[in-house]
Amino acid sequence: MTQRRFAVPDAPDPDHELSADDAVHYRWDASIEPALTVEPGSVVRFDCRDAYDGQLDPPATVEKLLAVDTEGHALTGPVAVDGAEPGDTLAVDLLAFEHRGRGVTAVPPGEREGGLLPEEFRDPYVREWDLDARRDGTPVATFAADDAPDVSVPLAPFPGNLGVAPGDDGPHSTMPPRRVGGNMDVKHLTAGSRLYLPVEAAGALFSIGDCHAAQGDGEVCLTGIEAPMTVTARFDLVDDYPVDGPQLETDGPFTPSGHDERMYATTGIAPDLMDATKSAVSHMITHLHERRGFSRPDAYVLCSAAVDLKINEVVDAPNWTVSAYLPESVLASADEGVAERS
Repeated sequence: MTQRRFAVPDAPDPDHELSADDAVHYRWDASIEPALTVEPGSVVRFDCRDAYDGQLDPPATVEKLLAVDTEGHALTGPVAVDGAEPGDTLAVDLLAFEHRGRGVTAVPPGEREGGLLPEEFRDPYVREWDLDARRDGTPVATFAADDAPDVSVPLAPFPGNLGVAPGDDGPHSTMPPRRVGGNMDVKHLTAGSRLYLPVEAAGALFSIGDCHAAQGDGEVCLTGIEAPMTVTARFDLVDDYPVDGPQLETDGPFTPSGHDERMYATTGIAPDLMDATKSAVSHMITHLHERRGFSRPDAYVLCSAAVDLKINEVVDAPNWTVSAYLPESVLASADEGVAERS
């Protein structure tokens, strides 16, 4: 049975709904008029486009990827919270996510082509995912092509880009994260999580988008499993709880599979953390290619969707250690006869 909704128990019905068609924008800017003004305690359901602004229709191809034309992440909002003023703290409770059965991971072209490893991956590449499969009762993403290798990435939906408007005059790009949130790509902001954000503009002016069905810590090829979704969230103002940047409470999952299990890990050691990170991921791609039968582009995509990067140590100068961890279960097939196609 297909499971597309991921929600906290007894998730409340929304007080308001906001359509991306009516309230989409592509920059952070405190001068954008709010699409909606709500009281503290209100619950809002947001309709969110994917990172490609709905332009990468199935079947996803490199040609379609190259034709995508967008000014930035498509964000739904902004929502003003009545009474929010600079210096306040906005609490955002993420209550429910609902995907639409498909997602895409791509190595995109352009100024940031290749993600973490542009020197190894100069050409754009696209993999489409089926999000309606299951393995042992768990909703998983599988490659949506008959000739693709078997993978089963457990779903853990979250918004890649969410935050409030910066206080500085805009416009501001949606690409980098900031003190007020933005493109943080924190995969632990799943249903049941609470995010605290410092308010810099009157009303806070919250927006959200760029949802992912799953992602490894690192998002190394520049994209997770990008997918259009609806997100339901509740807003509150928190007294006597100042924060200087995003803080969160979450139950995870803290591994791609949601539990401790057998992992395969590759390690990078270097005097620079970024160089160590690149080395760890490059070694994992080589392992998946030479030992597990993946093409190098598919290995890179899988690393972005399901490999977690961890800093193992930063105290043993002159070198630091970063490792890339892949759960062995991700390389298993989905249950035959259980997957349902949208």
